[in-house]
Amino acid sequence: MSAIASGALKHRIRIERPSTTKDRLGGLTRIWIPVATVWADIQPLSGREAVIANRLSAQITHQITVRYQAIFDNPQQVAQMRVLYRSRIFNIHSALNDDEQRVALILLVSEGLDDA
Repeated sequence: MSAIASGALKHRIRIERPSTTKDRLGGLTRIWIPVATVWADIQPLSGREAVIANRLSAQITHQITVRYQAIFDNPQQVAQMRVLYRSRIFNIHSALNDDEQRVALILLVSEGLDDA
């Protein structure tokens, strides 16, 4: 993939990573720390329903395209991150360096089952 046209990236997203901190009672709690705010293209890929804890839940997968960022070079760290778009939470599963050219990254994400 060559350069990305700026008009193709029309959604402003925030990428966050988890961190653990102590709460007021000394217990551990997970918080989310902003890593980057970037422009992106968000495309739905598929959807499914699953019964979890006797409750019907929907999961939708998406492909989010962003400009290359070095923060996505470590696959283990990327799999722990999430994307926020408006009030929606997308869990990142992988980041693909499109054509290994460090121009575009394709984030494969899901929304719906684990929005913690």
